[in-house]
Amino acid sequence: MDGDLRPAVENTKQHFRVYPLAAAGDPPQMTFVDVSGRFFSNVPNVDVSLFHDVATVVREEPLGAVDPETRGLLAAIGIRKDAPFAPDARMQAILAEAAAVGNATARALVFATREREAYYYPDGAWKMAWVGGDPGFSPGGILDLDARTLYCYATQGVSPAMSVKMVGVGSQYAYAEHDTAGRYLDGGKTYRLHLPPDAPVKEFWAVTIYDPQTRSMLRTEQVLPEISSQMPGTVINADTSADVYFGPEPPAGKEPNWIQTVPGKGWFVTLRLYAPIEPWFDKTWRPGEIELVG
Repeated sequence: MDGDLRPAVENTKQHFRVYPLAAAGDPPQMTFVDVSGRFFSNVPNVDVSLFHDVATVVREEPLGAVDPETRGLLAAIGIRKDAPFAPDARMQAILAEAAAVGNATARALVFATREREAYYYPDGAWKMAWVGGDPGFSPGGILDLDARTLYCYATQGVSPAMSVKMVGVGSQYAYAEHDTAGRYLDGGKTYRLHLPPDAPVKEFWAVTIYDPQTRSMLRTEQVLPEISSQMPGTVINADTSADVYFGPEPPAGKEPNWIQTVPGKGWFVTLRLYAPIEPWFDKTWRPGEIELVG
């Protein structure tokens, strides 16, 4: 209640259990690990080890968890439920190259997409991860492989609610990786994002930056690489607009609205709107572009 998460934590510890179905009659004791302050990654591997991870999933999950066509493709490279995955040196080299090419292709589809429909404004850098507005990535009944790759490489999880217009409920997300001059965002430089007055939200907005290599939040000395309208220290201008700054060091006097970046490393930004209202959807309100200021 009132933002106190302790009741939810205790309820989870009391009732949440994960175990194999075979152990349902005598489930093992659940162990909860406090990961606060610890580094761990839940990002799938993008090198040759990905194929070994897929083989583990195929082996451990029911046969029907993977459709027959995909099972056939996996079997063609030696991944089968009824046999160990043991690629020889030749196949390991092929798979390593495939992983590298696949990862590079997916990165290009996210950060250099030619899908003009992904751009929320035709003359800006802000894009939407959904292309075509179809959570099945099949507008008109045709699977859009590039749109599916863009979304699934950049994000975690698919919800139809994220792809449809719902005024005053749910959330909307836009992302950008270029500044106003069309240059990729540089962790060694300083930038500003201006959010005009009357942000189109019933709840709050948030600006979060990510690592383009992992598509996870950028790791810095800050607890969270984020500024939001609900954070107590965020400075909101008198006209309800806000300015968010990005850079390795905060501009003088802008510390409350500063998100730290890492020199020598790129980044991209996501604008999150919670309970968005009509000016977002009809585009009468528009966020500023990322401006280089130093």
